[in-house]
Amino acid sequence: MGARFPFSAVVGHDDLRTALLLNAVHPGIGGVLVRGEKGTAKSTVVRALAALLPELDVVPGCRFGCDPDVRTDCPDGPHGHGSERHPSERHPSERRPARLVELPVGATEDRLIGSLDLERALTEGVRAYQPGLLAAAHRGVLYVDEVNLLHDHLVDLLLDAAAMGRAHVEREGVSVSHAASFLLVGTMNPEEGELRPQLLDRFGLTVAVRASRDVPTRTEVVRRRLAYEADPEGFAARWAEADADLARRIVAARDRLKGVTLPDAELRRIAGICAAFEVDGMRADLVVARTATAHAAWRGAEEVAEEDVEAAVRLALPHRKRRDPFDEPGLEEDQLNDALQQGADAAQEPEDGPEGPEDPDDDGGGSSPPSDPPPPESTSDASDTSDAQNPNSTDHPPAPAPASTPSSTPAPAFRARLLQVPGVGEGAPGKRSRARARTGRVVRSSTMDGAGLHLLGTLAAAAPHQSARGRSGPGLELRGADLRLSVREGKEGNLVLFVVDASGSMAARQRMSAVTGAVISLLRDAYQRRDKVGVVTFRGREAHVALPPTNSVDAAAARLRDLRTGGRTPLADGLLRARRVLETERVRDPRRRALLVLLTDGRATATGSGGDPMRDALRAAGLLAADRVASVVVDCEHGPIRLGLAARVAGAMEAACLRLEELSADQVAGVVRAARAA
Repeated sequence: MGARFPFSAVVGHDDLRTALLLNAVHPGIGGVLVRGEKGTAKSTVVRALAALLPELDVVPGCRFGCDPDVRTDCPDGPHGHGSERHPSERHPSERRPARLVELPVGATEDRLIGSLDLERALTEGVRAYQPGLLAAAHRGVLYVDEVNLLHDHLVDLLLDAAAMGRAHVEREGVSVSHAASFLLVGTMNPEEGELRPQLLDRFGLTVAVRASRDVPTRTEVVRRRLAYEADPEGFAARWAEADADLARRIVAARDRLKGVTLPDAELRRIAGICAAFEVDGMRADLVVARTATAHAAWRGAEEVAEEDVEAAVRLALPHRKRRDPFDEPGLEEDQLNDALQQGADAAQEPEDGPEGPEDPDDDGGGSSPPSDPPPPESTSDASDTSDAQNPNSTDHPPAPAPASTPSSTPAPAFRARLLQVPGVGEGAPGKRSRARARTGRVVRSSTMDGAGLHLLGTLAAAAPHQSARGRSGPGLELRGADLRLSVREGKEGNLVLFVVDASGSMAARQRMSAVTGAVISLLRDAYQRRDKVGVVTFRGREAHVALPPTNSVDAAAARLRDLRTGGRTPLADGLLRARRVLETERVRDPRRRALLVLLTDGRATATGSGGDPMRDALRAAGLLAADRVASVVVDCEHGPIRLGLAARVAGAMEAACLRLEELSADQVAGVVRAARAA
């Protein structure tokens, strides 16, 4: 394997390099989340960081890389000065480089936190712990590429470990706690889906990266990359001194960090800025304070100044100001300037009293920026998702914007009722419908179906036969018939296809506002459950695929902002177009089950064949039922006289039929089974 691309040779990405270097100075900041489009060298920069980290003194033979100068309760210990084993002398040590450990998207919980050592359990009959990737990453870097695609329960585990500095394992008769202090770096492409806000908040800093639009910059990027590919070793050698200088600065900043003071005025400035952004909880204040302290240490100062606070705010707050999944991440310059002014006012005010706050969080952390970092690039990640409106959509103005924006009246929204696909699937990990999976809780053991060895089931099957097999001494004698597999059940994400009636009968402003509000609420639910979403609209003469199925639910919200209404109601064409979309997706991703959500008043006033529009609509609905598509019809009919046409369509589709107001989980308890049981 050739030399890694040098950290110093990266062109641009000043914010990213700053955030990584600050965390290298003080991993307690909480790590870095790198958001950006594909092909922007996210992984290259992160992997290059490991070469800058100082070498470690470790206890020889310790699987957890413990520091010989720190007393710790290690499963391979005890270690460290003052431990019972070595009360008066330093533990023997050896030096090794800091590790970069990569967590693959398909990793299991056993691989992450460790598990029972099967070899020793089966051969020696003893319980022994086999460390996982968290142990390997201790005192190094844990890198998760495409962290937004990682199963949520794995993200929870690694973020908890990063926050506490320890990993706790309680499983299969093993109870172990070990140190797990590491620099956590995650990268993601927002087009492939977002992280939940709760998980976003657990990352200390976030950076948005984009390919430069500047021609000289792009030219230099290509020039350096080609030079590296032609001669990796020679290219790395040309940048070795620059990397070595950065490594020395990291060590110096770490030593200086403990002596950096945070004046009360700057602490009030931080509190004022975080209050101005109305961030939840106190984690943001703590992360900003630690990052500002590290930034001061990096530039060689003994005291935190306003410039350190501003640099920290640009890195620590973009992902914490989001009030809604569809809010754009990033900081607008005007908003930032207003917050900085409020922070400046707070910095000049004396504290009212001596009473200090309680410890609001258990996060560790300080942080420090890169050498004389340039002014951070804007971390705004606003993507241009505006779409050309349908040229024929001139009957009515656009429906009110469903997402909350300062310039628009938000459509009503509510906590959406859970819609599920019936049965048990085998689709992509998510949080909507039941699914057999390689991760999740073990529901039983099996001799045929399953993934991975079910240890207890295997041992239980073998135990009664040991005497007959003539076993003597420790361990068990196993045979093929004893083996049992783990059958796991978790949750899957689905394809949620919204089919929205945008015809004249739905065009009343109040009703369309309610419909778009309902769809936005369902989109929020899809965002949280890691679904793929698509939108089909029908009006006038035909239906249109407003949004092909995608993992980016905020793109769906953007398309709904431009939704035009008016004209006749080609309900049959809408259902047929949805059927074709589902057929295509079934070929592309056959394991992902679909849920069709039709929002309509049930009227049908247009048909491509010139026949009876309602009969054609019911025939199209019957085709969806024949395809066994799990469906929900949302009846949007309004007024004192109701024809019940949506219920007829639902009957033909063999779908559940809900009234618009019944989509609210606050008003209706329970779970809707979207179609007949599979």
